[in-house]
Amino acid sequence: MTGFLFELSFFLAAPVWLLMIFAPSWRGTERLAASPLTVVPILAVYIALALPVLPELWAAVSSPDLDTFRELTALANGAGAIWAQVIAWDLLLGQWMYREARRRGISPLLMGPLLVLTILLSPFGLLAFLALRATRKPTPARA
Repeated sequence: MTGFLFELSFFLAAPVWLLMIFAPSWRGTERLAASPLTVVPILAVYIALALPVLPELWAAVSSPDLDTFRELTALANGAGAIWAQVIAWDLLLGQWMYREARRRGISPLLMGPLLVLTILLSPFGLLAFLALRATRKPTPARA
């Protein structure tokens, strides 16, 4: 079950990512990307994975040190919960980048690869986007 939930967390996020990358101008994509509720199913997966290891999770976050964190991630549910959390936060980050790029008139052809980079290595994708964002002013609001 843990392996299924681990994989499910990404598959729940994938449709939103695919729309932002391949259908960025579609109205439905804009509405979907504007909603923070896209992460709720992923957070449900997180909770399902986190509950069985709640004492270990609590120990890792309430008094963080590398060994405690390593012990948590050695547990299948611990690693799965952290993965689901990363997937959820990366999706929120990608949605913000998508909306900000639209607001600033950044080409979808440029944003597509940046969003893919964010899926794979979100800190690098975010840094690249922030550098690009710094060069663009918001476009006037649409009527």
